[in-house]
Amino acid sequence: MTLNCRGKLVDLKIPKIMGILNITPDSFYDGGKYNSIEKSIKQCEKLIVEGSTFIDVGAVSTKPGASQLSLETERKRLLPVFESLLKFFPKCMFSIDTFRHEIAEETLKMGATIINDVSGGDFSKKMYNIVGKFDSPYVLTHRKGKSKIMQNNPKYIDVTTEVHFELLKKLNMAKESGINDVIIDVGFGFGKTIQDNYKLLKNLDLFQSLNCAVLTGISRKSMIWKYLNTSPEKSLNGTTFLHAFALQNGSKILRVHDVKNAKECIDLLQALS
Repeated sequence: MTLNCRGKLVDLKIPKIMGILNITPDSFYDGGKYNSIEKSIKQCEKLIVEGSTFIDVGAVSTKPGASQLSLETERKRLLPVFESLLKFFPKCMFSIDTFRHEIAEETLKMGATIINDVSGGDFSKKMYNIVGKFDSPYVLTHRKGKSKIMQNNPKYIDVTTEVHFELLKKLNMAKESGINDVIIDVGFGFGKTIQDNYKLLKNLDLFQSLNCAVLTGISRKSMIWKYLNTSPEKSLNGTTFLHAFALQNGSKILRVHDVKNAKECIDLLQALS
């Protein structure tokens, strides 16, 4: 399986890492750590050196309960940092974590490679068309509800079947809009209970039927630290274990905070294959 990253083919036979670069003040784990140009450049370099193929840059927190910021706030927070990152790392493949088609279009024009839309197109009707126009890979994420309310008692009859159906429906819409490379993200923590998250992870191999690369984003999330009665800061071991499980069940991209640990996980699983 390969991804056409705007002219550069990325072979996913060996899974790849998407390093997280949050330039937000309020992300659940690293909020405020990298919200300046200098800090972002230093962290980006670290993520690349440790083994990231992609760097996912986000300027708006999408954690449960987060308030939606204005387009202008996102633009002012993101674009100057992204412009500097492109200058310092011209060969890096950047993913932009946004649900706004305006931001997607601006950053793709600047040189972004992937658009990572946590709304799956729900928050912007023009998103599919914009991404299709640039022939960019698109991370299609499942979520139920907006960030502010999505964890208010989410309910499913069969979470795996319902998420699969919804992703298939949106996948067809994305393809019709000209998006050739869709990356599937089942949306751990986005409108799901802890039990829902583990059911999805257990059945992650079923999403191979969509014939798309599967991205897993579970790094230090509450499905780990709440279950273990600990904290995001102490959930690296649990994260690494679940990364191994996800890889064995077909995940091709890990979206992570801790690149070195994820790379070691991938390397050791390759030794066993």
